Amino acid sequence: MTAPIPAADRADGHGRPGGLDRAEAHHGAGGSDRLPPARFAYPAQTWKEIAHLLLNLPVAVFGFVYVVTVLFTSAALTLTVIGLPMLAACLLGARQLGKLERTRARALLGVRVDEPSPLPISKGRGGPVQRLWMALKDPVGWRTLLYDFIRLPWGILTFVTALTSLFVLWPVLPFIARGLTNVDRAMVRGLLSPSDELERRIAELESDRGVVVDTAAADLRRIERDLHDGAQARLVNLAMGLGLAKEKLLEDPDAAAAMVEEAHGEVKLALQELRDLARGIHPAVLTDRGLDAALSSVASRCTVPVKVTADLPTRPAPAIEGIAYFTVSELLQNISKHSGARNASVDVWRAEQRLLIQVQDDGRGGARLDGGTGMSGLADRLGAVDGLFVVDSPPGGPTVVTAELPWRDRRE
Repeated sequence: MTAPIPAADRADGHGRPGGLDRAEAHHGAGGSDRLPPARFAYPAQTWKEIAHLLLNLPVAVFGFVYVVTVLFTSAALTLTVIGLPMLAACLLGARQLGKLERTRARALLGVRVDEPSPLPISKGRGGPVQRLWMALKDPVGWRTLLYDFIRLPWGILTFVTALTSLFVLWPVLPFIARGLTNVDRAMVRGLLSPSDELERRIAELESDRGVVVDTAAADLRRIERDLHDGAQARLVNLAMGLGLAKEKLLEDPDAAAAMVEEAHGEVKLALQELRDLARGIHPAVLTDRGLDAALSSVASRCTVPVKVTADLPTRPAPAIEGIAYFTVSELLQNISKHSGARNASVDVWRAEQRLLIQVQDDGRGGARLDGGTGMSGLADRLGAVDGLFVVDSPPGGPTVVTAELPWRDRRE
């Protein structure tokens, strides 16, 4: 079994477990991309700038044709069922054109521009209508269409200027190329750079809101089903049994006593089912004694021996405690049903403003987010509260699942 992360090494300087810092995936937006000054000589950077200017025309023509075709075709088909889906698909295609332009700008102009965050629909979140609406509202796609639309006259101007200067204005071409490509740099930064972080968060939160609503509706359906098929059905049988016992009370007291005895057993079973249902909604031990005791309780019901370690000097907010509890509970159920493990462990600790959970087992491994064991649902639930969910489960094991939640202080 993989050893748990030591407390001193569990988080980086930002309070995140190794490999989970989202900032690592991006270059600094404000990173320096200063270029050497233009001069009468022809260094490598000048040739790159000339190549960029000469490529502007074919690239601009392709982009302009794409935009015009997309807009006119989608507008003509708006009244049909394929118009809006086609426009959404074209906006996703525009994202790819923007990616190619950012690559060209990095290679030839030395402009370091971060890639925009992917749309949450790439994670499979939300229903078809919600994903269609998010794609249609994608600001990155629309800005790329605008970029490609206005580039045609600029592409013609820069191509003609650069080509003419190669034969007529050779001595000062480096300065001309620098001036024209500075406009290109400004256009790339202005229209193809990632939009304000708020824009990305709005898109994610809109998707997460749908996940929360869907999850809440599914939980309500589960509770209703459990009540209808379990305690409610048992109580109906109990009422019928007591009615029969009442009728037989005078004519056959012994039979009535037996029915009452049977009804007493039904009451005990109904109470146990109601307790189990209440535990599934929010266990009393979690409310009364906190996450450590609640996780120890759920670990005791696992078919695999589980060691629980909780390093929490204070309790987080009830909502965070609840999400952490049900995350561990479902992971331990997966271990019982699917892992074939002999041992498992649960580690919970706080690192600055994050609550970190690590569940691991020495089973057969091979767990995946799309493996049909509820992992994707857990990832969506954590994502809905700005959390993270990472599964490391090579074939043959061990399986290590790391979950991260925002820490929110408990208000007594």
